Amino acid sequence: MLKSVRLDELTRLHRTVTECRLCPRLVSWREKVAKSKVPRFMGEEYWGKPVPGLGDSDAKLLIVGLAPAAHGANRTGRMFTGDRSGEWLYRALHKFGFANQPTSVSRYDGLQLRDCYITAAARCAPPDNKPSPKEFVNCRPFLLREYQLLPNVRVILGLGKIAFDAAFDSMKALDETTLTRRPKFSHGAEIELRENLVLIGSYHPSQQNTFTGKLTTKMWEGVFRRVKECLKK
Repeated sequence: MLKSVRLDELTRLHRTVTECRLCPRLVSWREKVAKSKVPRFMGEEYWGKPVPGLGDSDAKLLIVGLAPAAHGANRTGRMFTGDRSGEWLYRALHKFGFANQPTSVSRYDGLQLRDCYITAAARCAPPDNKPSPKEFVNCRPFLLREYQLLPNVRVILGLGKIAFDAAFDSMKALDETTLTRRPKFSHGAEIELRENLVLIGSYHPSQQNTFTGKLTTKMWEGVFRRVKECLKK
């Protein structure tokens, strides 16, 4: 598929994502949060819609997260933007050459990703950060179609067990692997799905993980060093 055609398809997919109202519970929650806000963002206009993926259409690295944060991506309209998880992610992406800057604070801050595309297993901010199994199923076609429009992906990085499992299930659905069972998630887990396609797991850079030391800078950057090594093969 020609790059220009893929870009058009990705643009249409992003529009479809932002217009989705398939999950009533998530629609209600994301819109309620966008109206009530929190004191520190009271003067801002929240996005309050499903959040599309972003990045380089020629990406070799596909990063899969869990879902938008209520006052992060649900506020800013861009994945991992405006919260502590995003601070960790974009700092690492910049350090390892996947982003032109180490911060991501709004859709208009000039961020550009290189050889990297970021998406999520669920596109709406969920109550308690926990989409239901049915809501994940409803969202899966978006992830499947994104992957189909990113023909150069060689490494998939799943942030947290849910995202890791969602990435594997999606590759299984697309016949991108002959593995019959989900691999066990762990930080640094590495599974060859097929030739030239690797799934890597990492603890999610959530405040819960980074504040408690479950995920350290050394551990986090070690994952990205391994990603770079895999892409050099």
